[in-house]
Parts: sequence; structure tokens; C-alpha cells
Amino acid sequence: MLSNLFLICILTSSYIFTTHSYNNKCLRHQEILLLQLKDELIFDSSLSTKLVRWNESGECCLWHGVECDASGYVKLNLAYNYFGYTDHIPKGIGNLTYLTHLNLSYAGFGGQVPSEISSLTRLASLDISNEPTLSFEHPNLEMVVQNLTELRELLLDGVNMTSLHERKSRGHIRSSHLPNLTTLSMVGCALDGPLPKSFWQLHSLSILRLDQNNLSTVALHDMFTNFPSLATLTLSSCKLKGSIPSTFANLTKLIHVDLSYNDLTGSLPSTLFYSLSNLVHLNLESNSFFGNIPRSLFTLPSLLELDLSDNQFNGTFQLDNFRSLPNLTLLDPSGNSLSLDAGNVNSSSYGDFQLKVLRLASCNLSDFPDFIKHLDLERLDLSKNSIAGEIPSWIWGTQLEYLDLSFNLLTNLQKPYYIPPTLHTIYLQSNQLRDELHLPVSFESELYSLNLADNKLSGSIPTFICNATQLIDLDLSGNKLSGSIPTCLCNATILSFLDLSGNKLSGSIPTCLCNATLIDLYLSGNKLSGSIPACLLINIREIDLSRNNISGSIPPFPRERIRLLDLSQNNISGNIPDIFPMDCELEYLDLNNNTLEGKLPKSLGRCTQLAYMNVGNNMMNDTFPCMLSPTLGVLVLHSNRFHGQVRCHISWPNLQILDISSNHFSGSLESINFSSWMAMELPRDEKLRGDDNYYLQESGVTLIMKGKMVELYKIWADFSTIDLSSNSFYGEIPNAIGNLTSLHQLNFSHNALNGSIPKSFGQLKNLESVDLSVNQLAGLIPEELGGLTFLSKLNLSYNKFAGAIPRGRQIQTFSADSFEGNSGLCGFPLDISCSNTNVSPPAGYDENGEEKEEIEWEYVCAAVGYVVGVGSIVWLLLFCRSFREKYFGKIEEVVEDMFIARDMRRRRARRAAARNRVSRRQ
Repeated sequence: MLSNLFLICILTSSYIFTTHSYNNKCLRHQEILLLQLKDELIFDSSLSTKLVRWNESGECCLWHGVECDASGYVKLNLAYNYFGYTDHIPKGIGNLTYLTHLNLSYAGFGGQVPSEISSLTRLASLDISNEPTLSFEHPNLEMVVQNLTELRELLLDGVNMTSLHERKSRGHIRSSHLPNLTTLSMVGCALDGPLPKSFWQLHSLSILRLDQNNLSTVALHDMFTNFPSLATLTLSSCKLKGSIPSTFANLTKLIHVDLSYNDLTGSLPSTLFYSLSNLVHLNLESNSFFGNIPRSLFTLPSLLELDLSDNQFNGTFQLDNFRSLPNLTLLDPSGNSLSLDAGNVNSSSYGDFQLKVLRLASCNLSDFPDFIKHLDLERLDLSKNSIAGEIPSWIWGTQLEYLDLSFNLLTNLQKPYYIPPTLHTIYLQSNQLRDELHLPVSFESELYSLNLADNKLSGSIPTFICNATQLIDLDLSGNKLSGSIPTCLCNATILSFLDLSGNKLSGSIPTCLCNATLIDLYLSGNKLSGSIPACLLINIREIDLSRNNISGSIPPFPRERIRLLDLSQNNISGNIPDIFPMDCELEYLDLNNNTLEGKLPKSLGRCTQLAYMNVGNNMMNDTFPCMLSPTLGVLVLHSNRFHGQVRCHISWPNLQILDISSNHFSGSLESINFSSWMAMELPRDEKLRGDDNYYLQESGVTLIMKGKMVELYKIWADFSTIDLSSNSFYGEIPNAIGNLTSLHQLNFSHNALNGSIPKSFGQLKNLESVDLSVNQLAGLIPEELGGLTFLSKLNLSYNKFAGAIPRGRQIQTFSADSFEGNSGLCGFPLDISCSNTNVSPPAGYDENGEEKEEIEWEYVCAAVGYVVGVGSIVWLLLFCRSFREKYFGKIEEVVEDMFIARDMRRRRARRAAARNRVSRRQ
């Protein structure tokens, strides 16, 4: 009987489905218009798969991307097909007047949105979300939608709306045009400034998404007052300011709220959430809210996801309060000043929690919270706390997919431990894990991201990694691993990120790594030798092999996508390959401290994004590289054989660091266009450098500063330096130097400059070091130098200066060495009296510039103490072998730690940037 009833149900369902499909037959004129639209589109069938099977022989309601309702009216969906060859949305789209739904999102269209869309008066849904190449210019948005009175859903994400603010009077969305509109999405549309008054009249909106626009002038009170029916409100990354007004509580239909990544501040009123019983998702991440978490937040029975991370909330975080949120699956209070209290929750209560995602990063934890062992979590983040000791075996839950315990004080893993097959991400970096580590990873493991960087792991690279054949991201940097790079790493054929830098690895780079799909490779600071496998650079985007013993020549790198190439401090010889392509994406090039020779490749001029280039300490023989991109921020050519004049017609407005010292350059400084180096002129808050260029922000460079070799671990936005020393420049120092007010260091020493020091030097208020020694400069030393309060090194020796040395609080601190070799100078600190001048000696000195006979015992005592201390150390170094070995061993350890610290900062910045790129793609 039951089998017969089941058969009847199946036959009935089949009949209904067949009848429905037959009734939804495409109207003939609609089919003709669709085929005409196809003819207007130029596309690649491999990228635009929906149109391939459109033809007259088939029923158009069955075509890919086409759906019909019972009346034969068409719903057209061509989303995520690529019509970039067409460039614009065809005007023929306006002939499909029976369309009720049109989706052209992310289909590669650009240019102007056609006015013909206004003819589609039956449209209920319009989605033209796209890249910023698509825009409203003329016609503007108001003209396109003015006839679409049936429209309920309007999605414009990514479409460039800049012109709306240049022509506000013609860019309004009027409620009279769109009386039925309930959904409006304008994410990333370049909105900037006040929204037009007509926008606030769309009172029927229930879904509003305006993320990633500049709404800093928008008052949240208006947002909450004018849209009483809102169910979804997302305003992430909108530069919103102020506090959340009490009118927020009037939006009783709210289900989804995202106010993350803004500048909102203030405390949340304790009663704010009592009326929002329908709230399911609440995201307040990355603002500046402070105070206690309001109790009304724990009265929302429908709440599934709660993200309060990266604010300034304080007080005690009572876990017991969350028992009133039985459906909560995501909880993130991380990055605040909260103290977790789980003391009132008994064991029987743990079953009430449905949490799947728990993030307690930066929550002042010193132990693993005991309640976690009773949760069936999928994602757990306890990073950036002070948890010490062992990682408990219970942490490896059977459903765990993501585990982040980084930046703690963990030393080892409690046994026995089990790695669940579901686990795909493990972050244990920046702990104190020591010795050899063995994780039970099987060949069936889904592990694709493993980070054990910056621990104290020793021995060879753990063999368990060879079982993780699905690895995409592996970071073992900053440990004490030794031995060779095992070839079994090549088992992970989809490995794209590999960082083994800052270890003690030796041997050659395995050629089998070429079989992986490596995109980012960091092997710096090891003891690797041999040559660079040519195949390694084929797919690479970033490669850092610096501070090794690698030899041979630079292999060709045919891929245009390479952005970072660092082969510095090796034994690489030969020429730099002249093969940079037309669409070169290189941003960072560091080849310093090798034995490279020949000329700089002319094709480097094709690298229009190049920001950092260092080829110092080589044997290159060329003229000044005028072909380099205007994006350049750092250029180091020191200690080579470059020659000729520095006469370029191109400008470098972003240039911060220029070091071309110890070469054979010649010519007048007047030929150098100093006035085009705008980054050296602007104060810090007006710098031209983009915040997204982490290559400049996080990279370091070695310079001669104040007479000493200095390793800069970070290039600050307000730091700039010019070093033209040890060349053959002649002529006068240009007055334009005085406009470079952000300049910190200036070195023109060991040239053939003449004339006097320009008085404009007095404008260089940030100047810390000036070296003009060993030239032929003459005249008076300008009084303006005495007013440079930050000046800590001054060398004017061996010139032809004459007259009295200027007085000034700062200039009096320099020794006679700064002025020696100038026979015409007189006055303090020289022992030559200016008897024929009215210059009075500085306080504490007589007319001859000699110190008055007064004994200042505090200085005598300090000097005696200094001599005794230094003398003791020198005696121990000379006569005590064990002390000497320990001393120099400690010095070597400190220097090594400095390099490791620098590399850690660079790795974190690069990894953060890589993750941002991945998240943007997703």
C-alpha cells in the first residue's frame, strides 16, 4: 500500500513539473531579442559559458542564464560571465521590455551605464554590481532609474558614483521614482560627503548596504530615523564618527547589523538592545567603543553571531551571561581590555552552548579556559595572550577546523595528542616551542596552513610535514632548524607560500620545489649555497634569498607578476638579465652586496610600480638610471662604478632615500632636479606615499649615518636622506636644497663643490646630520646653521671657510674636528681667537676661546667612573679568555637577534599583506 502511494506521489509531482515547464514557454519575440543581444556581445566561449548554447533550435527558457515566469516574461542572469571584449553594456538591452529581473553583475562591463535601461519598466530587480570601470556619468543614476517604478531591488556594488557628488543636482534617487524599493546596495561606490536629501525619503527600505564608502559626514541618527523598516543594515568601513544614538533601539525589525571598521566611539547604553529581539547578526568590530558590555545584549534569543573585537571595552566578561543566548554560534570579544570570568558556569551548563566559532585573542588569559573542553568548536582563536606551559591534549576537538594559539608562552604539546582530519589551519607562531616537534599528521590530512615561526625549534625540518600533501601555506621561519631542505616538501604540489628564513639551513635549494605552485618563497638568513634553480622563478611573486652563500648568476624570470626580488648579501655574479616585460609589476628589488657587473637593464623602466631599488656594493659600470619609474621611494647605488652626470628629465615625487655615494658621478649639482622630490618637502601628514605600499613601510636599508654604518629596520614616512659623497660633483650647492624640509641627513662630502653654504639651509629644521667636508666651499658659515636644534653631527672640515664660527646652542656642542682644515675660521671651538671681531665668547670661555679655569667636580667624578668602568672591560678582554669569548659571543648573538627581529617584522607585514590580497579576492 505504501509503495503504491509513493509511486502516485512521484507521478503526480512529475506531471506538475512537466505542466509547469510547458506553460513557462518563452515568447517568440523575447527569443529574437535575446539572440540579437547575443550578437551585440563579443565574448570568449570559455569565459562566457552561458551564451554558448543560445540558438533558435532550443527553447529559450531553458537557455543558461534565462528563466521565464508563467507569462513567458524573462529573467536574465549573465552574472560572472566575462564580456570585457565588449567594453560596455549593449544598448540593445533596452529592447527587452518584458524583463522582470536583470543581473549583469561582475560580467566585465565598463564605461557608461546606458540610459536604455530606463525602458525596462517591468523590472523588479536590477543588479549591475561590477568593477569601478562601470560608472554613471551622463546619464546619471536618476535618469537611468526614473521610469523603473516597479523596482524592488537595486544592486550597484562597485559602480563608480563619483560623478553623483560632482553633479549633486542630477544624481538623486527619488522615492517618487522608486516607490517600491526595499533593497539598495551600493558597496564600494566611491560615495563621498553628505548623501542627497532625496536618499532619506526611501522609507520603504528593508535592506541597505553602503559599506566601503566615505560617509564621515553622515549622522547615524538620520540613518536610524528615516528607515524604520530596516532588517539589514551594513555600513562597514564607512569612516563613520560619533556614538550610536538611542534611536537605534527603534529599529525593531533589525536582523543583521554590521558597523565594523569605523571610527565610532562612546559607551553602549545599557538598554540599547532590549527592543531588538529579532537581531541575528551584530558586528561592531574595529571601532573605539568603551565601557562595559551592556546587559541588554544578553536578552537577544535569536542572536547567532556577536563580534565585539578590537574596541576598548573593559570590565569583566561574564560567561554565565551567554546562557541566555542559546543559539549563539560565533562569539568574538577579542582585542579589548576584558577579563574572562567562567567561574559561575557549572559543568551541566556547558551543553547549553552551541558555539562553533570562539575568538578570545588579546583577552588577558594566562591559562586555557576550562569550559572550552566541553565545546564542540570548529574554530578557536586564543592568540596574543600570556598562556604558558603545555598545549592540552583536549584542545584537538574532533570537529576542529581552525586553531590559532600564536603569540603566547607555550613550550610543548601534552601527549597523547590527535590531529583531527578536519583541521586545515594551525597557527602556533611566536611561542616558546622548543627542540623537535612531531605532530601526527597523516597523508589523509586536510591541513593546508601551518605556522610554527618564531619559536625555538631545533634539529632538522620535522618529517611529519612531508605527510601534509595538501599544504598551501608553510612558515617555519625564525627557529634554529638545521640540515638541508628535505625534498619530501615537494610532496605538497600545491604549496604556494613557503618561509624557512632565519634558520641555520644549509645545502642547495631543491630543484623539485619547481614542481610546486610557489608564489611566495622566503629563505633568507640561512647558510644555503649553490645556484638558484632557473625554474624556481617561473610562477613566483615574491622571493627573498638574501643573506646566504648563494653563487652563480641571476636566472631569467619570465613571469611579469614578480613583485619582490631580494638576492642581497650573497655571492651572485654576472649581469642583471634585461628581460623585464612591458607589464612588469616589480615593486622591490634588492641586489646589494654581491659581485654583479655590467649595466642596469633598460627594461627596468617598464616596472611602473617600482618603489625600492638597492644595487649598492657591487661592481656595476653604468650611467645614472634616469629611466626608473616616478613611483621610486628608495634608490641606493653606492659603492659601484656609476659615472657621468645626474641629469634626468623625469621627476621622483616619492623619493625619500637617495644614496649614490662612492661612485664616479660628476657634473654640477644644478643639473639635479631637487625641487621635484616632493616627499622630502612635505610634512609627515601630507606624505604622498600610499598606506598600502608595505614594501616601503616595512623594508629596511643600510646607510652611512653620522659617520657610522647603520641598519634601518623600517623606513618611516617622515624620514629622508641624500648621500652624494665620494664622487666628483662640482659647482655651488643649489638654494633648492633648502626646500627639502623633511630632510634628516645630507652628505655632500669628498667632492669638488665650491661657493658658499646657502642660507636656505636654515629652513631644514629636521636636519640631524650634515657632512660637507673635503670640498672647496668658502665664505662665512651662515648664522642660520646655529638655529638647527636637531643637528647632532656637523662636519665642515677641510674646506676654505673663513670668519667666525656662528654661535648657537646646538653648534657649540661640536668639537674642533668639525671645523679643522679651514685656515680662515676662528672662534670656539677652535683655539684661534677672533681678535678683530666683536664676537663674544660663549659662556664659560674667555676671549681666546679657552675654557675658564673652574673645576666642576661632578664631571670629574663622572669621568673617573667612566675610565674605571671601561678600563675594567678592556683589561678583561685582553687578559681573560673566557670573558672575551662570552663577550664577543654575546655581541654576535645581539647582532643576529637584530637581524631576526627585522626579518620577523618584514615577514609579519608581508604575510598580512598576502592575507589581505587573499581576502580581497574572496
